[in-house]
Amino acid sequence: MNLSNLQPAEGSVRNNKRLGRGTGSGRGGTSTRGHKGQKSRSGYSKKSGFEGGQMPLQRRVPKFGFKNINRIEYKGINIDVLADLNEKDSSSTIMDAAYFVKAGLVSKNTKIKILGRGEITTALEVHAHAFSKSAVEAIEKVGGKAVTL
Repeated sequence: MNLSNLQPAEGSVRNNKRLGRGTGSGRGGTSTRGHKGQKSRSGYSKKSGFEGGQMPLQRRVPKFGFKNINRIEYKGINIDVLADLNEKDSSSTIMDAAYFVKAGLVSKNTKIKILGRGEITTALEVHAHAFSKSAVEAIEKVGGKAVTL
């Protein structure tokens, strides 16, 4: 095989319909557009959401709520999850964003908040973007450190 004899797989390429090339082609005359009317003309395009003059759905349904542009989304990780991770891999006592990414809990640019559900028995140094009060208490009670990024 070389560049001179490459061709697409059998059946993967079809010829375009050749419209408006005379009556002998079978698609001359109206070029498959039917007779007259707005839709048969060139340049026709229907407005998206147009319902023939009926009040469109987008205007019938009321508006509600708002999107706070300053909201910060955190991925919550509970203390019991930290304890499980520490049981599986007790070699590192520092848990930071890279550690959570490697463990598959969060993706690279996710902000992390440590939450207080569960109990922890070993002293860990936990680095995260935010902590709940109960999480900080639980971590510091066993001699660990809660470091806010």
